[in-house]
Amino acid sequence: MTAPAGAAAPLQSGIGVEGPERLRRGAWGTTWLLLTFMLVNFADKTVMGLAADPIRDELGLTRGEFGTAQSAFFALFSLAALGVSFLTRRIRTTVLLLGMALLWSVAQLPMLLGAAGFGTLLATRVLLGAAEGPAAPVAVHHLHGWFGQKERTLPTAVLMVGAAGGVAVSAPLLTVVIDGWGWRWAFGIVGLVGLVWALCWYVRGEEGPLAPARGRAASDRGSSASVPYRGLLLSGTWLTAAFGAFAAYWLLSAGLTWAPDYLHEVSGLSLKQSGAVVTATAIGNAVVLLGHGLLARRASRKETAPKLPVGLGGGVVMCGAALSIATFAEVDAVAVKIALMVGPMALTNVILTMSQTAVARIAPSGQRGVALGALAFVYALAGILSPLVTGRMVDAASSVPTGYHSAYLLMAGLVAAAGVLAVCFLRPEKDAMRLGVPETPAVGHSCALSRRWWPV
Repeated sequence: MTAPAGAAAPLQSGIGVEGPERLRRGAWGTTWLLLTFMLVNFADKTVMGLAADPIRDELGLTRGEFGTAQSAFFALFSLAALGVSFLTRRIRTTVLLLGMALLWSVAQLPMLLGAAGFGTLLATRVLLGAAEGPAAPVAVHHLHGWFGQKERTLPTAVLMVGAAGGVAVSAPLLTVVIDGWGWRWAFGIVGLVGLVWALCWYVRGEEGPLAPARGRAASDRGSSASVPYRGLLLSGTWLTAAFGAFAAYWLLSAGLTWAPDYLHEVSGLSLKQSGAVVTATAIGNAVVLLGHGLLARRASRKETAPKLPVGLGGGVVMCGAALSIATFAEVDAVAVKIALMVGPMALTNVILTMSQTAVARIAPSGQRGVALGALAFVYALAGILSPLVTGRMVDAASSVPTGYHSAYLLMAGLVAAAGVLAVCFLRPEKDAMRLGVPETPAVGHSCALSRRWWPV
Protein backbone atom coordinates (compact mmCIF):
# COMPACT_ATOMS: atom_id res chain seq x y z
CA MET A 1 0.00 0.00 0.00
CA THR A 2 1.31 3.48 -0.83
CA ALA A 3 2.16 5.69 2.14
CA PRO A 4 0.45 9.08 2.58
CA ALA A 5 2.06 12.09 0.95
CA GLY A 6 4.93 13.46 2.99
CA ALA A 7 5.09 10.48 5.31
CA ALA A 8 8.47 9.11 6.26
CA ALA A 9 9.76 6.58 3.74
CA PRO A 10 9.67 2.93 4.78
CA LEU A 11 12.86 2.07 6.63
CA GLN A 12 15.46 -0.23 5.21
CA SER A 13 15.27 -3.78 6.45
CA GLY A 14 18.21 -5.68 7.85
CA ILE A 15 19.82 -2.65 9.51
CA GLY A 16 18.52 -3.16 13.00
CA VAL A 17 16.44 -1.07 15.37
CA GLU A 18 18.26 1.82 16.98
CA GLY A 19 17.65 3.27 20.43
CA PRO A 20 16.43 6.86 20.72
CA GLU A 21 19.67 7.99 22.38
CA ARG A 22 21.74 6.64 19.47
CA LEU A 23 19.44 8.39 17.03
CA ARG A 24 19.65 11.65 18.95
CA ARG A 25 23.45 11.53 18.94
CA GLY A 26 23.46 10.71 15.24
CA ALA A 27 21.06 13.57 14.46
CA TRP A 28 23.04 16.21 16.32
CA GLY A 29 26.39 14.80 15.23
CA THR A 30 25.23 15.22 11.65
CA THR A 31 24.04 18.74 12.47
CA TRP A 32 27.49 19.77 13.72
CA LEU A 33 29.20 18.23 10.69
CA LEU A 34 26.88 20.12 8.35
CA LEU A 35 27.36 23.30 10.36
CA THR A 36 31.08 22.96 9.63
CA PHE A 37 30.20 22.31 5.98
CA MET A 38 28.37 25.64 5.86
CA LEU A 39 31.20 27.40 7.72
CA VAL A 40 33.62 26.38 4.97
CA ASN A 41 31.04 27.21 2.30
CA PHE A 42 30.70 30.80 3.46
CA ALA A 43 34.40 31.20 4.17
CA ASP A 44 34.82 30.57 0.43
CA LYS A 45 32.40 33.39 -0.32
CA THR A 46 34.05 35.78 2.15
CA VAL A 47 37.47 35.76 0.45
CA MET A 48 36.45 38.05 -2.40
CA GLY A 49 35.01 40.73 -0.15
CA LEU A 50 37.93 40.76 2.28
CA ALA A 51 40.53 40.79 -0.49
CA ALA A 52 38.64 43.26 -2.71
CA ASP A 53 41.19 46.09 -2.52
CA PRO A 54 44.37 44.03 -3.12
CA ILE A 55 42.67 42.03 -5.89
CA ARG A 56 41.52 45.20 -7.65
CA ASP A 57 44.93 46.83 -7.22
CA GLU A 58 46.97 43.87 -8.50
CA LEU A 59 44.65 42.98 -11.38
CA GLY A 60 43.72 46.61 -12.23
CA LEU A 61 39.95 46.17 -11.92
CA THR A 62 37.22 48.77 -11.58
CA ARG A 63 34.44 48.18 -9.05
CA GLY A 64 32.15 47.20 -11.91
CA GLU A 65 34.64 44.61 -13.17
CA PHE A 66 35.17 43.30 -9.66
CA GLY A 67 31.39 43.05 -9.24
CA THR A 68 31.31 41.06 -12.48
CA ALA A 69 33.91 38.65 -11.06
CA GLN A 70 31.87 38.22 -7.89
CA SER A 71 28.69 37.70 -9.88
CA ALA A 72 30.47 35.04 -11.95
CA PHE A 73 30.32 32.90 -8.82
CA PHE A 74 26.56 32.76 -9.31
CA ALA A 75 26.58 32.16 -13.09
CA LEU A 76 25.78 28.44 -12.64
CA PHE A 77 24.85 28.63 -8.96
CA SER A 78 21.10 28.63 -9.49
CA LEU A 79 21.09 26.07 -12.29
CA ALA A 80 23.32 23.73 -10.28
CA ALA A 81 21.09 24.10 -7.23
CA LEU A 82 18.03 23.13 -9.24
CA GLY A 83 19.71 20.37 -11.25
CA VAL A 84 21.35 18.63 -8.29
CA SER A 85 18.10 18.84 -6.32
CA PHE A 86 16.57 16.39 -8.81
CA LEU A 87 19.50 14.04 -8.24
CA THR A 88 18.48 13.77 -4.58
CA ARG A 89 15.64 11.52 -5.76
CA ARG A 90 18.17 8.95 -7.05
CA ILE A 91 21.51 9.52 -5.29
CA ARG A 92 22.18 9.62 -1.57
CA THR A 93 22.85 13.07 -0.15
CA THR A 94 25.99 11.74 1.55
CA VAL A 95 27.51 11.20 -1.90
CA LEU A 96 26.31 14.54 -3.26
CA LEU A 97 27.68 16.51 -0.30
CA LEU A 98 31.07 14.81 -0.57
CA GLY A 99 31.30 15.54 -4.29
CA MET A 100 30.42 19.21 -3.80
CA ALA A 101 33.01 19.67 -1.06
CA LEU A 102 35.76 18.11 -3.17
CA LEU A 103 34.89 20.15 -6.25
CA TRP A 104 34.65 23.53 -4.54
CA SER A 105 37.91 22.93 -2.66
CA VAL A 106 39.82 22.10 -5.84
CA ALA A 107 38.30 25.16 -7.56
CA GLN A 108 40.07 27.52 -5.11
CA LEU A 109 43.62 26.28 -5.64
CA PRO A 110 44.45 27.71 -9.14
CA MET A 111 44.47 31.25 -7.70
CA LEU A 112 47.66 30.35 -5.81
CA LEU A 113 49.52 30.59 -9.13
CA GLY A 114 51.12 33.98 -9.69
CA ALA A 115 50.17 33.88 -13.38
CA ALA A 116 46.47 33.49 -12.57
CA GLY A 117 44.74 36.71 -13.60
CA PHE A 118 41.25 38.05 -14.21
CA GLY A 119 40.32 35.24 -16.63
CA THR A 120 41.35 32.54 -14.16
CA LEU A 121 39.49 34.37 -11.41
CA LEU A 122 36.30 34.38 -13.50
CA ALA A 123 36.64 30.71 -14.47
CA THR A 124 37.32 29.48 -10.93
CA ARG A 125 34.46 31.56 -9.51
CA VAL A 126 32.06 29.99 -12.03
CA LEU A 127 33.25 26.49 -11.09
CA LEU A 128 33.10 27.30 -7.38
CA GLY A 129 29.56 28.59 -7.71
CA ALA A 130 28.44 25.49 -9.60
CA ALA A 131 29.83 23.33 -6.78
CA GLU A 132 28.41 25.45 -3.97
CA GLY A 133 25.00 26.23 -5.48
CA PRO A 134 23.36 22.99 -4.29
CA ALA A 135 25.14 23.05 -0.91
CA ALA A 136 22.46 24.66 1.25
CA PRO A 137 19.36 22.88 -0.17
CA VAL A 138 21.04 19.46 -0.19
CA ALA A 139 22.38 19.99 3.35
CA VAL A 140 18.94 21.03 4.63
CA HIS A 141 17.30 18.09 2.85
CA HIS A 142 19.86 15.73 4.40
CA LEU A 143 19.38 17.26 7.86
CA HIS A 144 15.60 16.95 7.69
CA GLY A 145 16.08 13.22 7.23
CA TRP A 146 17.09 13.18 10.90
CA PHE A 147 14.36 15.39 12.44
CA GLY A 148 10.57 15.40 12.46
CA GLN A 149 8.63 18.48 11.39
CA LYS A 150 8.28 20.03 14.86
CA GLU A 151 11.98 19.48 15.61
CA ARG A 152 13.42 21.05 12.47
CA THR A 153 13.57 24.78 13.18
CA LEU A 154 16.45 24.68 15.67
CA PRO A 155 18.78 22.36 13.67
CA THR A 156 17.94 24.31 10.50
CA ALA A 157 18.83 27.53 12.32
CA VAL A 158 22.09 25.94 13.49
CA LEU A 159 22.84 25.03 9.88
CA MET A 160 22.10 28.58 8.74
CA VAL A 161 24.46 29.84 11.47
CA GLY A 162 27.18 28.43 9.23
CA ALA A 163 26.58 31.40 6.94
CA ALA A 164 27.21 33.85 9.76
CA GLY A 165 29.82 31.72 11.48
CA GLY A 166 31.75 31.23 8.26
CA VAL A 167 32.15 34.99 8.05
CA ALA A 168 32.83 35.43 11.78
CA VAL A 169 35.53 32.75 11.86
CA SER A 170 37.09 33.40 8.48
CA ALA A 171 37.11 37.22 8.43
CA PRO A 172 39.82 37.75 11.09
CA LEU A 173 41.84 34.70 10.02
CA LEU A 174 41.75 35.51 6.32
CA THR A 175 42.54 39.16 7.03
CA VAL A 176 45.73 38.00 8.76
CA VAL A 177 46.51 35.71 5.81
CA ILE A 178 45.94 38.52 3.29
CA ASP A 179 48.10 40.95 5.26
CA GLY A 180 50.88 38.44 5.87
CA TRP A 181 50.95 36.14 2.83
CA GLY A 182 48.94 37.97 0.19
CA TRP A 183 45.42 37.58 -1.13
CA ARG A 184 46.22 34.49 -3.23
CA TRP A 185 46.92 32.40 -0.14
CA ALA A 186 43.46 33.26 1.22
CA PHE A 187 42.02 31.22 -1.67
CA GLY A 188 44.50 28.42 -1.00
CA ILE A 189 43.73 28.17 2.71
CA VAL A 190 39.96 27.81 2.26
CA GLY A 191 40.53 25.21 -0.45
CA LEU A 192 42.70 23.08 1.84
CA VAL A 193 40.22 23.35 4.71
CA GLY A 194 37.47 22.12 2.39
CA LEU A 195 39.50 19.02 1.56
CA VAL A 196 39.89 18.27 5.28
CA TRP A 197 36.10 18.50 5.75
CA ALA A 198 35.54 16.15 2.81
CA LEU A 199 37.75 13.54 4.48
CA CYS A 200 35.82 13.84 7.77
CA TRP A 201 32.50 13.51 5.93
CA TYR A 202 33.68 10.41 4.07
CA VAL A 203 34.40 8.80 7.43
CA ARG A 204 31.38 9.98 9.43
CA GLY A 205 28.59 11.05 7.07
CA GLU A 206 25.35 9.04 6.96
CA GLU A 207 21.68 9.56 6.15
CA GLY A 208 19.01 9.67 8.82
CA PRO A 209 16.04 7.36 9.43
CA LEU A 210 13.57 9.77 7.82
CA ALA A 211 15.51 10.04 4.55
CA PRO A 212 13.26 9.13 1.59
CA ALA A 213 13.68 5.86 -0.29
CA ARG A 214 15.31 6.16 -3.72
CA GLY A 215 15.48 4.40 -7.06
CA ARG A 216 14.60 0.72 -7.17
CA ALA A 217 14.44 0.52 -3.39
CA ALA A 218 11.66 3.08 -3.42
CA SER A 219 9.70 1.07 -5.95
CA ASP A 220 10.20 -2.19 -4.07
CA ARG A 221 9.11 -0.83 -0.70
CA GLY A 222 6.59 1.76 -1.88
CA SER A 223 7.55 5.41 -1.82
CA SER A 224 5.69 8.35 -0.38
CA ALA A 225 3.02 9.79 -2.65
CA SER A 226 3.74 12.99 -4.55
CA VAL A 227 1.89 16.21 -5.13
CA PRO A 228 1.93 18.11 -8.46
CA TYR A 229 4.95 20.41 -8.68
CA ARG A 230 2.72 23.08 -10.18
CA GLY A 231 0.59 23.20 -7.03
CA LEU A 232 3.66 23.05 -4.77
CA LEU A 233 5.75 25.75 -6.46
CA LEU A 234 2.82 28.09 -7.12
CA SER A 235 1.50 27.95 -3.55
CA GLY A 236 1.47 31.17 -1.58
CA THR A 237 3.89 29.69 0.95
CA TRP A 238 6.52 28.64 -1.61
CA LEU A 239 6.36 31.89 -3.60
CA THR A 240 6.53 34.03 -0.46
CA ALA A 241 9.38 31.98 1.00
CA ALA A 242 11.27 32.31 -2.28
CA PHE A 243 10.90 36.09 -2.44
CA GLY A 244 11.76 36.50 1.24
CA ALA A 245 14.91 34.40 0.85
CA PHE A 246 15.75 36.37 -2.31
CA ALA A 247 15.57 39.66 -0.42
CA ALA A 248 17.63 38.34 2.50
CA TYR A 249 20.23 36.86 0.14
CA TRP A 250 20.45 40.17 -1.73
CA LEU A 251 21.46 41.90 1.50
CA LEU A 252 23.79 39.04 2.46
CA SER A 253 25.54 38.94 -0.93
CA ALA A 254 25.95 42.70 -1.05
CA GLY A 255 27.43 42.63 2.45
CA LEU A 256 29.87 39.83 1.66
CA THR A 257 31.11 41.67 -1.43
CA TRP A 258 30.88 45.35 -0.61
CA ALA A 259 30.64 45.86 3.18
CA PRO A 260 34.44 45.97 3.68
CA ASP A 261 34.76 48.47 0.82
CA TYR A 262 31.86 50.53 2.18
CA LEU A 263 33.35 50.64 5.66
CA HIS A 264 36.74 51.63 4.24
CA GLU A 265 35.69 54.16 1.58
CA VAL A 266 32.61 55.70 3.20
CA SER A 267 33.21 55.27 6.94
CA GLY A 268 37.01 55.63 6.83
CA LEU A 269 37.88 52.39 8.63
CA SER A 270 41.10 50.50 7.98
CA LEU A 271 41.13 46.99 6.48
CA LYS A 272 41.59 45.43 9.92
CA GLN A 273 38.82 47.57 11.42
CA SER A 274 36.51 46.67 8.55
CA GLY A 275 37.29 42.99 9.11
CA ALA A 276 36.45 43.37 12.80
CA VAL A 277 33.09 44.95 11.96
CA VAL A 278 32.32 42.19 9.44
CA THR A 279 33.13 39.64 12.16
CA ALA A 280 30.89 41.40 14.71
CA THR A 281 28.08 41.53 12.15
CA ALA A 282 28.43 37.81 11.50
CA ILE A 283 28.24 37.10 15.23
CA GLY A 284 25.08 39.20 15.41
CA ASN A 285 23.61 37.18 12.54
CA ALA A 286 24.45 33.94 14.37
CA VAL A 287 22.84 35.14 17.60
CA VAL A 288 19.66 36.10 15.74
CA LEU A 289 19.43 32.72 13.98
CA LEU A 290 20.06 30.69 17.13
CA GLY A 291 17.69 32.84 19.17
CA HIS A 292 14.95 32.35 16.61
CA GLY A 293 15.57 28.59 16.54
CA LEU A 294 15.41 28.28 20.33
CA LEU A 295 12.23 30.35 20.55
CA ALA A 296 10.61 28.28 17.79
CA ARG A 297 11.51 25.01 19.55
CA ARG A 298 10.10 26.30 22.83
CA ALA A 299 6.87 27.34 21.11
CA SER A 300 6.53 23.96 19.35
CA ARG A 301 6.70 22.15 22.71
CA LYS A 302 3.79 24.16 24.11
CA GLU A 303 0.97 22.22 22.55
CA THR A 304 -1.68 24.37 24.23
CA ALA A 305 -0.16 27.67 23.12
CA PRO A 306 -2.19 29.72 20.61
CA LYS A 307 -0.97 29.13 17.07
CA LEU A 308 -0.42 32.40 15.25
CA PRO A 309 0.30 32.40 11.51
CA VAL A 310 3.99 31.72 10.90
CA GLY A 311 4.26 34.58 8.43
CA LEU A 312 2.93 37.18 10.85
CA GLY A 313 5.90 37.19 13.20
CA GLY A 314 8.42 36.75 10.40
CA GLY A 315 6.86 39.54 8.35
CA VAL A 316 6.91 42.00 11.24
CA VAL A 317 10.56 41.16 11.91
CA MET A 318 11.41 41.71 8.23
CA CYS A 319 9.69 45.09 8.19
CA GLY A 320 11.67 46.11 11.27
CA ALA A 321 14.88 45.01 9.56
CA ALA A 322 13.97 47.03 6.48
CA LEU A 323 13.54 50.14 8.62
CA SER A 324 16.98 49.51 10.11
CA ILE A 325 18.56 49.22 6.66
CA ALA A 326 17.01 52.49 5.56
CA THR A 327 18.25 54.17 8.74
CA PHE A 328 21.73 52.75 8.07
CA ALA A 329 21.71 54.43 4.67
CA GLU A 330 20.64 57.80 6.05
CA VAL A 331 22.79 58.27 9.17
CA ASP A 332 26.41 59.45 9.09
CA ALA A 333 27.61 58.39 12.53
CA VAL A 334 29.91 55.37 12.17
CA ALA A 335 29.01 54.02 15.62
CA VAL A 336 25.30 54.02 14.73
CA LYS A 337 25.99 52.28 11.42
CA ILE A 338 27.98 49.56 13.17
CA ALA A 339 25.29 49.10 15.82
CA LEU A 340 22.63 48.70 13.12
CA MET A 341 24.75 46.18 11.18
CA VAL A 342 25.40 44.06 14.27
CA GLY A 343 21.86 44.25 15.64
CA PRO A 344 18.60 45.15 13.86
CA MET A 345 19.78 44.55 10.29
CA ALA A 346 20.68 40.99 11.28
CA LEU A 347 16.98 40.24 11.79
CA THR A 348 16.71 39.84 8.01
CA ASN A 349 18.30 36.41 8.37
CA VAL A 350 15.26 35.01 10.19
CA ILE A 351 13.52 34.53 6.86
CA LEU A 352 16.31 32.20 5.69
CA THR A 353 15.37 29.66 8.37
CA MET A 354 11.65 30.25 8.05
CA SER A 355 11.68 29.79 4.28
CA GLN A 356 13.52 26.46 4.51
CA THR A 357 11.24 24.97 7.16
CA ALA A 358 8.08 26.33 5.53
CA VAL A 359 8.97 24.79 2.16
CA ALA A 360 9.91 21.50 3.84
CA ARG A 361 6.49 21.48 5.53
CA ILE A 362 4.52 21.69 2.29
CA ALA A 363 6.64 19.15 0.37
CA PRO A 364 6.42 15.34 0.68
CA SER A 365 9.72 13.84 1.79
CA GLY A 366 10.52 12.49 -1.68
CA GLN A 367 10.03 15.93 -3.22
CA ARG A 368 11.62 17.95 -0.43
CA GLY A 369 15.02 18.10 -2.11
CA VAL A 370 13.53 19.41 -5.35
CA ALA A 371 11.37 22.00 -3.55
CA LEU A 372 14.39 23.25 -1.56
CA GLY A 373 16.55 23.24 -4.70
CA ALA A 374 13.98 25.35 -6.54
CA LEU A 375 13.97 27.73 -3.57
CA ALA A 376 17.76 27.99 -3.82
CA PHE A 377 17.44 28.58 -7.58
CA VAL A 378 15.38 31.69 -6.90
CA TYR A 379 17.26 33.19 -3.97
CA ALA A 380 20.63 32.54 -5.60
CA LEU A 381 19.59 34.90 -8.39
CA ALA A 382 20.11 37.62 -5.80
CA GLY A 383 23.71 36.47 -5.54
CA ILE A 384 24.11 37.19 -9.26
CA LEU A 385 22.33 40.51 -9.28
CA SER A 386 23.24 42.06 -5.93
CA PRO A 387 27.05 42.41 -6.27
CA LEU A 388 26.73 43.46 -9.92
CA VAL A 389 23.93 45.98 -9.39
CA THR A 390 25.56 47.44 -6.28
CA GLY A 391 28.93 47.83 -8.00
CA ARG A 392 27.38 49.45 -11.06
CA MET A 393 25.28 51.80 -8.90
CA VAL A 394 28.40 52.95 -7.05
CA ASP A 395 30.41 53.39 -10.25
CA ALA A 396 27.59 55.34 -11.95
CA ALA A 397 26.90 57.68 -9.01
CA SER A 398 28.44 61.12 -8.61
CA SER A 399 30.37 59.84 -5.59
CA VAL A 400 31.01 56.56 -3.78
CA PRO A 401 28.86 57.50 -0.73
CA THR A 402 25.96 58.54 -2.99
CA GLY A 403 26.07 55.24 -4.88
CA TYR A 404 26.11 53.17 -1.69
CA HIS A 405 23.26 55.27 -0.26
CA SER A 406 21.03 54.36 -3.21
CA ALA A 407 22.09 50.71 -3.08
CA TYR A 408 21.15 50.34 0.59
CA LEU A 409 17.77 52.02 0.06
CA LEU A 410 17.09 49.46 -2.67
CA MET A 411 17.93 46.68 -0.19
CA ALA A 412 15.54 48.20 2.37
CA GLY A 413 12.73 48.24 -0.20
CA LEU A 414 13.22 44.57 -1.08
CA VAL A 415 13.24 43.47 2.56
CA ALA A 416 10.15 45.56 3.36
CA ALA A 417 8.24 44.02 0.43
CA ALA A 418 9.25 40.54 1.63
CA GLY A 419 7.93 41.34 5.11
CA VAL A 420 4.54 42.48 3.82
CA LEU A 421 4.20 39.38 1.62
CA ALA A 422 5.10 37.10 4.52
CA VAL A 423 2.37 38.60 6.70
CA CYS A 424 -0.19 38.03 3.95
CA PHE A 425 0.77 34.74 2.29
CA LEU A 426 3.26 32.64 4.30
CA ARG A 427 0.88 29.89 5.52
CA PRO A 428 2.71 26.52 5.49
CA GLU A 429 0.18 24.60 7.59
CA LYS A 430 -2.74 25.81 5.51
CA ASP A 431 -1.01 25.03 2.22
CA ALA A 432 0.15 21.64 3.51
CA MET A 433 -3.44 20.71 4.36
CA ARG A 434 -4.62 21.86 0.94
CA LEU A 435 -1.92 19.78 -0.79
CA GLY A 436 -2.57 16.76 1.43
CA VAL A 437 0.89 16.67 3.03
CA PRO A 438 0.72 15.41 6.64
CA GLU A 439 3.21 16.43 9.28
CA THR A 440 6.40 14.34 9.48
CA PRO A 441 6.50 12.73 12.95
CA ALA A 442 9.45 12.92 15.30
CA VAL A 443 12.08 10.19 15.13
CA GLY A 444 10.95 7.35 17.39
CA HIS A 445 12.09 4.03 18.77
CA SER A 446 11.36 2.12 15.58
CA CYS A 447 13.60 4.19 13.34
CA ALA A 448 16.80 2.72 11.94
CA LEU A 449 19.88 4.34 10.48
CA SER A 450 20.27 4.37 6.71
CA ARG A 451 23.32 3.02 4.95
CA ARG A 452 25.86 5.71 4.18
CA TRP A 453 27.34 5.40 0.74
CA TRP A 454 25.20 3.21 -1.56
CA PRO A 455 23.86 5.64 -4.19
CA VAL A 456 20.47 3.90 -4.64
